[in-house]
Amino acid sequence: MLDMSEQSPFVSIHILGVRVDAVTYRVVLDIIAQWIQQRTPHQIATTNPEFVMAAQQNAAFRQTLQQADLCVADGIGLLWAARRLGQRLPERVTGSDLVPLVASQAAQRGWRLFLLGAAPGVAEQTARQLEQQNPGLRIAGVYAGSPDAADAPAIVARVQAAQPDVLFVAYGAPAQDLWIARHKAELGVPVLMGVGGAFDHLVGVQRRAPVWLQRIHLEWLFRLVTQPWRWRRQLALPRFVWAVLRQGRRAAETTA
Repeated sequence: MLDMSEQSPFVSIHILGVRVDAVTYRVVLDIIAQWIQQRTPHQIATTNPEFVMAAQQNAAFRQTLQQADLCVADGIGLLWAARRLGQRLPERVTGSDLVPLVASQAAQRGWRLFLLGAAPGVAEQTARQLEQQNPGLRIAGVYAGSPDAADAPAIVARVQAAQPDVLFVAYGAPAQDLWIARHKAELGVPVLMGVGGAFDHLVGVQRRAPVWLQRIHLEWLFRLVTQPWRWRRQLALPRFVWAVLRQGRRAAETTA
């Protein structure tokens, strides 16, 4: 894990026991550039309220998030929770926005990207779109694969042979994050990031909420309306709100 005290330009906070790092997009891009120069594996997790609630019950996932080198705040609920708990996160940093931003930097700096995961064909579509938007971008490889343990040796060999600088993994949480933590040392990729549904959003397989809805913090409602099968996962949001309010109340009682 990144040594926050000596190397990091940011601080970390904890929400319901889960670490979230106070970073901006600009800081993340600078850190990625530094890690690519170092050539040692580093994991980025795109943490949101669903991650936080899943980590309450899944010890392996909680440990993975704690040991990740960077946990960005991919979810407006985390910014709200930080304020309620008397702390601060500077901005939301989403996987769906980071992928094209990293691709833009990669085209300028010569970084090689590997896109892993999503449904068959989606990674290929995403790669073509990123190449069209960023002339000169070097895509080291694309593969759907799966997070199943039986498939891991072949996937690891494929990524090793491609030698990317950045590996985006779109298996969804917690599978993608656990997979990265399990294999990052043997993969040897400088930057490994779980990106959830980012590929689907970028190529339109799943629509992302309009910007105006994102600005008024109703992206969760858009997902519920357009993807009603997610309703069980969406139940994590009211549980998250209630848990944060209880934590804030206990902290106030302790200091009173």
